[in-house]
Amino acid sequence: MWISQQSIKEFILDILFPRFCLNCNREGSYLCPDCFSLIDISEKKYYFLKNLNGLFCPTSYDNFIVKKLINQFKYPPYIKELAKPLASLIITYFKILGESGLQDFILVPIPLHKKKLKSRGFNQASEIAKELSKNLAIPFSDNVLIKIKPTPAQVELKKEEREKNVRETFLCQKPEIIKNKKILLVDDVFTTGATLEEAGRALRRAGASEVWGVVVAHG
Repeated sequence: MWISQQSIKEFILDILFPRFCLNCNREGSYLCPDCFSLIDISEKKYYFLKNLNGLFCPTSYDNFIVKKLINQFKYPPYIKELAKPLASLIITYFKILGESGLQDFILVPIPLHKKKLKSRGFNQASEIAKELSKNLAIPFSDNVLIKIKPTPAQVELKKEEREKNVRETFLCQKPEIIKNKKILLVDDVFTTGATLEEAGRALRRAGASEVWGVVVAHG
């Protein structure tokens, strides 16, 4: 039986650096099946955004397990591998909704400015998008949208301040890839929607026919 180099690498890493559930500390994965079952998965879509056709959002950031996973993913010590369990929440949600035709979309992650990317070492939205692409066979493009100027962190800002903070920060540098195409714009958390709205506006101006947001959780 043929075994990929990636599978061998993951097997060795699991032996040398075993993973433990971030909630109950059970060995095996960062989110064990029992703790996964404690996360409520939504059964609806959301349609209240100006520059997006709608938003796919499986769960709430208020869930203590979801909050712990996202915080360990986005803030030091930056557990990059958490992209897999976070993406699994979105995949489960799509299955509940019975979504079909997702292969007609292109996954585009919300980009980080190059300074932030260098500091963190990876773009969390890109890592989630890669997992979605791999598991759902949806095309993925990581270089369509870029962030052209750095911005202060959104977390402490009010809605109006967030909108001003991200205004004109995104540029579609390869409009030929997304022209007349349907886009799934990927991020980790939806709070006021300012970032997704601004990125969606940039993609629409570049010719996207539809832009949907997809996030792990809403704040």
